[in-house]
Amino acid sequence: MDFSLFYFADDANIGQDRYRLLLEGARFADEHEFTAVWTPERHFDSFGGAYPNPAVAGAAVAAVTTKVGIRAGSVVAPLHPAVRIAEDWSVVDNISGGRAGVAFASGWHTADFAIRPEAYPDRRRLMAETIETVRRLWRLDTVELVDGANNPVQVRIFPPPVQPDLPMWLSTAGNIDSFRTAGRLGVGVLTTMIGHSLAQLSTKIAAYRRSFAAGHGHDGGHVVVMAHTFLGSGRAEVREIVRAPFTEYLRKSASLVLRGAGEVLPGVHADELEPADLEFLVTRAFDRFFDTSGLFGTVADGVGTLAGLSAAGVDEVACLIDFVGDTDIVLSSLDYLDQLRMAWRLRSTAESTAVGGR
Repeated sequence: MDFSLFYFADDANIGQDRYRLLLEGARFADEHEFTAVWTPERHFDSFGGAYPNPAVAGAAVAAVTTKVGIRAGSVVAPLHPAVRIAEDWSVVDNISGGRAGVAFASGWHTADFAIRPEAYPDRRRLMAETIETVRRLWRLDTVELVDGANNPVQVRIFPPPVQPDLPMWLSTAGNIDSFRTAGRLGVGVLTTMIGHSLAQLSTKIAAYRRSFAAGHGHDGGHVVVMAHTFLGSGRAEVREIVRAPFTEYLRKSASLVLRGAGEVLPGVHADELEPADLEFLVTRAFDRFFDTSGLFGTVADGVGTLAGLSAAGVDEVACLIDFVGDTDIVLSSLDYLDQLRMAWRLRSTAESTAVGGR
């Protein structure tokens, strides 16, 4: 299982030096054999608002690293011309020496679509079309556009990318049809631990693998799960450090909280709840999600969580680290995360050796 770092903080909690954790964390990931650094796209809201353009953030990360992958998690495809996405990420690919990768999203926040409101009703179809067009442009095919004089023109992107193919994922909060779509398109899946149980996640990953094999004639694909992450020397200490910031995250992600509590509150939507009821739900949700929907506690706790994810078919854990607002505390916790990475590698090597010796 691969390990990467994921960033999606509330900008109001970051402070003036808002990109210090991004860059220092990226250097740590680069030096300690992590697979990638992911940055999102979000507009017009402090929640995620430090990252309106993952290509810009990715270029900064590329400039201070040498090995780690530089990934968008995610580009909201319907907001942008496909040719512009391909151009931007080709620049990142060149700066990084061939380390770019992009997860695509159809978009879910209506406010984001103030950039391109006409795209919102048809966003899922537009996302699929964008993925295919970016794939063609990345391979230096030409596509036909219309120029300023309303004439058709064949265009290709510059600079040419370093990688012959752009690694791609489809971002989904958990809809099984999105998993199947990713398989059909031949791209990976980027999802979250919040919103489904491990059993449900396993079912969705199995559907993804079947769709991938049916569409492409061979087994394959790549599943990344984003997990809120904070490790330390003691579980109780970690619980108190993350209680307030993780509860705030759940409050601002109420629709996912309700999805995770679907068996208790079937058919209830966040915008239908009174503020006091929502607050009660979020407060009660903390304990459940602390135990089931993140990498929290000690290294030993983390190994147990990874075992469940591995059994479900997950290939990579994208560790969301910036929800805790104190940069120094988060940076110091990365040593424990690296210990977890090494412990999991040792466990996996031992299991492989045992299987091979039978």
